Amino acid sequence: MSVDTPRRIVLLRHAKADWNQESDHERPLAERGRKDAPVAGRRLAETGIAFDLALCSTATRTRETWKLAVPELPQRPRTVYEERLYEASLGELIALLNETSEDVANLVVIGHNPGMHALADALAGEAEGDLPARMNRSGFPTSAFAVLTFTGTWKSVEHGVGRLVDFWTPHA
Repeated sequence: MSVDTPRRIVLLRHAKADWNQESDHERPLAERGRKDAPVAGRRLAETGIAFDLALCSTATRTRETWKLAVPELPQRPRTVYEERLYEASLGELIALLNETSEDVANLVVIGHNPGMHALADALAGEAEGDLPARMNRSGFPTSAFAVLTFTGTWKSVEHGVGRLVDFWTPHA
């Protein structure tokens, strides 16, 4: 793929997690999260994006979210469970995107806040309509996702490189 290749990044926040006695990394989904994750998967399928790769945090709630969302997609992308996504800073998230293989045109990242919101906000140099206001007003709730497009290499991903073209929340 060339430097002119159009690419899409979807940033999916994990579904609602339970607050139990487990460590934060091991928190499972709450009942609402188990209901919302497949809905998010169906809405992802409606975008028509065929994902080449999924990067998923190793936290229990992100793995469970992806396990419930991915069957709703027309095709299952290769999934890499990436422990660096857990508690990643904005800079660490951009560095992970920069490591993506140039063979990947469409990437979905299943992660956590504040990282997913910060990354969507940072990458969105442009946006359609009122999407940035909607995203910032909502605070990027659980099961929400943002779709960004950009043209170029993964190594060129940096602040302002993308266009925010969709933002969805399950309880809008």
